[in-house]
Amino acid sequence: MDISIKKEGLKEEKEETPVKSNKKSTAITVAQIQEDIITELALNNWSQEAKNKGIGFKPQIVHEIYHKECIGSNFTTKRIMMLEFSRYLENYLWPNYKKGQATSQHVMSIAAVINEKFRERVPAWEAFKESPEEFPNLFRHVLDLCLSTSKLTYRETTVLLIFLIHCFNSLEVDLIRERVQKLVSLPIWMNLLPGRRETLFKSNPKYKKFYNAIKKRDAKLDSEEMETVQFERNFLARLIENFFFILDSITFKGTVDQNKVNYCERFLELLIDIEAQLPTRRFVNALIDDRHVVVRCKLSQLIHRPEGKLFGQLLDMLESYAQFEIDEITGEAFTMHDRIDLHYNRVNALQTVVFKHYPELKNFAIKNVASIDSKESLLKYFEPLSPEDLHSILAHLNYLPPLDEKITPYSKTFLIELLIWKHERKRSQQEAINEIPLYPTEKIIWDENIVPSEFFSGEGCLALPKLNLQFLTLHDYLLRNFNLFRLESTYEIRQDIEDAVIHLKPWKAEDGHCLFGGWARMAQPIHSFSIVEVAKPQLGENHPAQVRADITLNLSVKPDVKNEWQNLRKHDVAFLITLRPEVPFGYKHIYKQPFIPQVGLVYVRGCEIEGLLDENGKLIEEGPEPKPEFHTDNRTYRVWLDPNQYQLDMANTVNGEEDVYETFNVMMRRKPKENNFKAVLETIRDLMNTDCVVPDWLHDLILGYGDPDSAHYSKMLKGSSTLDWNDTFLSLEHLESSFPEHKVTVLGEKETQVPPFKLMIEEEKSEGKRNLETDTDKLAVKQLKVWPHIIPSRGPYIYNKPKKNSIQFTPTQIEAIRAGMQPGLTMVVGPPGTGKTDVAVQIISNIYHNFPNQRMLVVTHSNQALNQLFEKIMALDVDERHLLRLGHGEEALETEKDFSRYGRVNYVLAQRLELLQEVNRLQISLGETGDMSYTCETAGYFYIYQILSRWEEFQSKLKPYMDKDEHAKKIQQFFPFNKYFANAPQPLFSGKSFAEDMAVAEGCFTHINKIFTQLEEFRAFELLRSGSDRANYLLIKEAKIIAMTCTHAALKRRDLVTVGFQFDNILMEESAQILEIETFIPLLLQNPKDGNNRLKRWIMIGDHHQLPPVIKNMAFQKFSNMEQSLFTRLVRLGVPTVDLDAQGRARSSLAQLYNWRYKKLNSLPHVLIRPEFRLANAGFLYEFQLIDVGDFNGVGESEPNPYFYQNLAEAEYVVAVFMYMRMIGYPGEQISILTTYNGQKHLIRDVIRQRCGNNPLIGWPHKVTTVDRYQGQQNNFILLSLVRTKAVGHLRDVRRLIVAMSRARLGLYIFARSSLFSNCFELTPAFNILTSRAQVLYLLPNEHYPCERKLQEVPVESAMVISDMPQMAQFVYDYYNAKVEELMRGRGFIKANKLQAPPKLEKKVEQGKVEQEKVEQEKQEN
Repeated sequence: MDISIKKEGLKEEKEETPVKSNKKSTAITVAQIQEDIITELALNNWSQEAKNKGIGFKPQIVHEIYHKECIGSNFTTKRIMMLEFSRYLENYLWPNYKKGQATSQHVMSIAAVINEKFRERVPAWEAFKESPEEFPNLFRHVLDLCLSTSKLTYRETTVLLIFLIHCFNSLEVDLIRERVQKLVSLPIWMNLLPGRRETLFKSNPKYKKFYNAIKKRDAKLDSEEMETVQFERNFLARLIENFFFILDSITFKGTVDQNKVNYCERFLELLIDIEAQLPTRRFVNALIDDRHVVVRCKLSQLIHRPEGKLFGQLLDMLESYAQFEIDEITGEAFTMHDRIDLHYNRVNALQTVVFKHYPELKNFAIKNVASIDSKESLLKYFEPLSPEDLHSILAHLNYLPPLDEKITPYSKTFLIELLIWKHERKRSQQEAINEIPLYPTEKIIWDENIVPSEFFSGEGCLALPKLNLQFLTLHDYLLRNFNLFRLESTYEIRQDIEDAVIHLKPWKAEDGHCLFGGWARMAQPIHSFSIVEVAKPQLGENHPAQVRADITLNLSVKPDVKNEWQNLRKHDVAFLITLRPEVPFGYKHIYKQPFIPQVGLVYVRGCEIEGLLDENGKLIEEGPEPKPEFHTDNRTYRVWLDPNQYQLDMANTVNGEEDVYETFNVMMRRKPKENNFKAVLETIRDLMNTDCVVPDWLHDLILGYGDPDSAHYSKMLKGSSTLDWNDTFLSLEHLESSFPEHKVTVLGEKETQVPPFKLMIEEEKSEGKRNLETDTDKLAVKQLKVWPHIIPSRGPYIYNKPKKNSIQFTPTQIEAIRAGMQPGLTMVVGPPGTGKTDVAVQIISNIYHNFPNQRMLVVTHSNQALNQLFEKIMALDVDERHLLRLGHGEEALETEKDFSRYGRVNYVLAQRLELLQEVNRLQISLGETGDMSYTCETAGYFYIYQILSRWEEFQSKLKPYMDKDEHAKKIQQFFPFNKYFANAPQPLFSGKSFAEDMAVAEGCFTHINKIFTQLEEFRAFELLRSGSDRANYLLIKEAKIIAMTCTHAALKRRDLVTVGFQFDNILMEESAQILEIETFIPLLLQNPKDGNNRLKRWIMIGDHHQLPPVIKNMAFQKFSNMEQSLFTRLVRLGVPTVDLDAQGRARSSLAQLYNWRYKKLNSLPHVLIRPEFRLANAGFLYEFQLIDVGDFNGVGESEPNPYFYQNLAEAEYVVAVFMYMRMIGYPGEQISILTTYNGQKHLIRDVIRQRCGNNPLIGWPHKVTTVDRYQGQQNNFILLSLVRTKAVGHLRDVRRLIVAMSRARLGLYIFARSSLFSNCFELTPAFNILTSRAQVLYLLPNEHYPCERKLQEVPVESAMVISDMPQMAQFVYDYYNAKVEELMRGRGFIKANKLQAPPKLEKKVEQGKVEQEKVEQEKQEN
């Protein structure tokens, strides 16, 4: 088919070719897809239907599509997206790629589609992995085209550069890594100056050997092979030369081709990505340095043009990486001494050359380094020299080739710049980070290159660090996360400032000052501002130690708003803003126009609240004491300003600029939950300033290097072969079934073979040579020795009996528990409903019992998950006094007990009194006098002198009668504590078996012993008086299991380290939802001991197939990959995981909607057996259904605000079904309504409020929320609204689909535009199952909850078919009216609440439908 017949379709696309695309230009609607020429081409040439017809490959189609859709639209996102959506790559381009036959257009098309896949964040390399044979040829073809700049436009070469960038960021893919390695390996040093190469070889002799060996191997290659290796080795050097050619072609004045600028920006991005990963950096850094890329860019004309702003920011990043403090060869970070030595060696080499060859510079040669390594000193000595002399000096230092001719080809500016860049003393990265202000200013907040707007489409290049697979050093790791976390916070701050300032309505008054025409809850005009303290700098610093200021506000506002302002806490962050509006009185803000010019924003500075001052100017201390009263509305806050920012601002003021601190006229606060960024940034900066000692077994894994399974328990040296598995197994049969591949040997008599068990697992390697083709597991003889043992009695009371686990763990869960008990890193992938929390709790319990002296830190993403985990821990056999919950979330724990720090202190104090009363009772029972129970100390003496002595006497009396059943009654006769245990269940001793009665006696003594052991532990509380000291003692000494959220860990790290907090093990739940840096910080909540971190185990439990951490800004999410959790990164690196493989949450039929995403996910037997899973859902024909929802009154999705999507038809339909369910008896708490957009969530809540929220017969569902917010939760019945009708939107992210489909246990009803979602390739596995059933709702209104009909049973009545939303709404309305009397009588109501009339189709719409049907009928007749 000739594409030229549809020329009109392309003309429009040509005209809409923006340089930067916004969100409006990238969305493709269903109508556009169906009408598009590409859809027609796909149908005729590469669809399944075309394949079945045997239609072959036509190169001409590729040629014409490329020229008309790619070149013709200047690679507009919309057109490339259409090609990607049509499976152009998978079904046409790649299957038909052949070496020697594929054209450059074919290759360019592949590159463009791959780039689009990365932009959309869908798997990109799958097609190549399935048939990799031709990939080396494709990669070589791409490299050839990259160098053939004369054949391609700058836009096309930029497309290829982006493809290369994606390759360098996909090194975990074997296919890609093999190709990339050839471009960055040792032989590329043949492009270095010989002298420079020899210098490098001197410091690394082994590389010289490798280099010579490579040259020998080269001699054996034939001409074709030699050409290939030479091309690969020279590629990057030639690419750099091409870049210089394009860069030098950009002049300072005149117009500039934006495509050239884009190429230069992308090239720097490529170099940054190469420099930022050690495997690619190791040899390339020398080449980049040898070609003086940074210096050439600094001297370019582009950097001085307005279009070069982003180029300059990228160059700063490249410069920092080019000089990064790392030894490329060893991968070790430079210490401060290493860095200084390196700098001194460079300057000394320069002095030596000058001393030898330039006597007139003798003065420079003999000076100490510190006096000559500044830019000014170097200019003073070398500026007078001729260009030829400068060239000669740099040639002696091997920075330039020898000067063969009399005149140097380099400019003097370049030579001076190069000499200074190499020898100038630079600030260390440590110094630079310590001088960065933590609060963003107006210059950063509104810089689109650094903090892009929410409409970032993923196309452009940004000056942002990336979080990919690997990092250079821990410092690099922290630095990238520091910058990204700071900028992500800045984006949210920008939104808050804009919102608050717009509400204030700043206008220019007649006299020129700022007048506020509105008010804002979060911002108030400043009445007065004054700096009250500028402290002297600390030793070695040049900024003030602290800067404090007083800010006075007039809070003549509503009482609730005034309370919010008065309740600002110590360490809360606020912002000081200067507004100088130029708009007149009464001006209305126009949202589509730039923000700053309309409000006249000039300055933004951050501050931290120290406290509120009373009317006498004294700081009001936080605490339970009553607060002083105020007689006016004026409130003065004492705040800390950022000393670094203050230093910068004062330096600018000295240089003649305005004093920022005399201009502030607005103070803005933020919500406390969103305002913790400064504490987290301070924590990261603290880590950079300390030797953050990560355990040796984790160090390389965190950075992304080494053997991925190096931290697996099988590779760790200190593993325990014999462990007590406590209550993990319910029976011997359960144990045997849990180790199907092991030979189990049980010791002891058959009647004693009951849990608990101790296990010793041995895996002996079979002898003989190892066959690489054979699975290693088959070569191992796996032995399992089992010792049943009896838990010693803890006392005669019922509460002394240990709590036991009742869950029958699966073999995979047992493997996860086994791995978690052993030292090392354990990663558990837990699909929905597979018992992740139960596994976590059992690991905690088993470690607690096996290693009683070790302490466990439990970390989760959310308070809700932490509370669920904590409640299950409380139900296990763990002593309550060893539990501690930090943070504010403990208030939501469903228990009367308080597990917070101060709650535990109160518990200990109350427990101490109870135990001393028990000591008093024991004393009375023994007839002893004196006040033995006065304190823990006196109780201790009583134990030593009275209790132990009596117990030892009892033991010695029994010695002659040991193990003789006929003397069993002697135990009761001699037992000294009969009177004390009179309140225990009687009889205490049976008198029949000596061994049994002796065990009871020992249990009684254990009970007494525990009383005195606990009192000894509580003795410190008698010495410590303050609540904080007692809480800290509890934290560092008493608690064994400490739980907190990752945010709390980041906020409180400094405090925890200061008090000496220590722990041995970490367990992290919801690991795939935690930001990379928030996962890392908990590892370092303790100071190293003797240079070692005491961490022994790290258990991470999560599911990377579900939603990642929430990142609000699309640029940080897409470009910087900030949403990648550490858990996901480790999975990508190939770290071994235990994949739980049996779900027990949902019906097996519901599980099919999401189990395809996992390696293996079956259902547990109870899902098939339990009654609730076997019975049908009352009132519904099916247990799950996709209900197709059409437009209502001609409207599908709507978008009142950007990304605020709503769909009234779906909202009304969902609420109608909810009302129907309530009317036939479903409990409201068993129903949750979910949706994929916030806008729809608010709309559904509004509809419920209007229709049934206040009706006591119906009420509200358990929750109405978004899919993202509901992750980690479940309910029996889920009603799901997918909202979109024009484009799939963010549900194309399969992880969101998995969460949406896996929340329901018994019933899932999805309301969506079927034609839209069923055509999306990524969603097909789920939607194929959904669309196999009818897509109209089938109801059985005569059934009532709970249902008696079996799931597969055919209902007696025929189903009622609901064709659309108005019909359902009318049915519910009529059904309610018909049943209301009966319901009223049943529930005891006197008067029924009337339902609001159902939504009606507008007459115009109905009339339009009729007319449309007539037109279609006429067409058919004609």
